Amino acid sequence: MSMQVPTVASSRCLQGLQKWYYNAAEFNKLGSMHDGTLYEDEDVKEAMRRLPENLYSNRMFHIKRALDLTMRQQILPKNQWIKYEEDKLYFQPYLKEVIRERKEREEWAKK
Repeated sequence: MSMQVPTVASSRCLQGLQKWYYNAAEFNKLGSMHDGTLYEDEDVKEAMRRLPENLYSNRMFHIKRALDLTMRQQILPKNQWIKYEEDKLYFQPYLKEVIRERKEREEWAKK
């Protein structure tokens, strides 16, 4: 039983650190989500191509709004910031699938 206490405490500490980093990165103050900040390499571009229309449109809206705010050196009002708890990793399943397929192709090419 005493082994769970350090695990729970470290889990809370880790989550607190994640929230701090999320807010320190400040992309949420521009209305952008974590998945909107990914560097666009070939895997990300392929995953974007596979996104459903509504997710793609939302992604583009958030990115364009963030760029516009950045150019005007402004941020959104605090009530419009995306909170850590609200940030959904909508893009990750598509990206993981693309990476898995690429690695599988690379393995087949080695044989």
